[in-house]
Amino acid sequence: MNTNRKIASLVGLFFIIGTAAGVGSVLVTQPVFSASDPLAQIAANANPLRIGALLVLMMGLPLTLVPVLLYPILKRHDEILALAYVVFRGALEMVCYLAMAICWLFLVLVSQEAATAGAASQPALQSLGAVLIKGNNSIANVLAIIFSLDGLMLYTMLYRSQLIPRWISIWGFIAILLHFSTAFLLIFQIVNDDTASLINMPIFFQEMVMAVWLIAKGFNPKAVTQ
Repeated sequence: MNTNRKIASLVGLFFIIGTAAGVGSVLVTQPVFSASDPLAQIAANANPLRIGALLVLMMGLPLTLVPVLLYPILKRHDEILALAYVVFRGALEMVCYLAMAICWLFLVLVSQEAATAGAASQPALQSLGAVLIKGNNSIANVLAIIFSLDGLMLYTMLYRSQLIPRWISIWGFIAILLHFSTAFLLIFQIVNDDTASLINMPIFFQEMVMAVWLIAKGFNPKAVTQ
């Protein structure tokens, strides 16, 4: 197996690992954030949030390595976009993943403090918990915007280079635009999380199809050597 084939397989594998970890983090933490009193829920059982933070980091690491692996190939077709892709997905996304994990771990500390603090301290701790939860939502919205921008870069380069079939790139381009719209729809509270999740399903399936294609078929040899 040559180097380009190994890169394609690793990229596909990293997409699957990152997506699986991301879905796992949502499933584990959703009952916490949807509770009427999240701090009390976390104080009663903080493990879901701890596991969720770990899964977020497990999602971030492989996904932010994707542009580093792709850079030697993509730069042959568009060096500026390839470098921008490294900056956005390799650096800015990782900052968001770290911020989200830290925010969740701070929530654990605040919830534990709220469980043992006196009545006088409760309003301040509840306010701090609410700020952390809203801050987490803001980080998620920023992450969605960054992810959408670096996705547009990636699918533009893949379409031009024909490293993978163009129908996959076109699907990705359309799906990432839909995902981009959900970030602003959530910011302005036009849709709820459930509706946003439905709108984001096309990019979820597209990335899994692309990942399987890269593992099974690799890059188009003619496009790589062009």
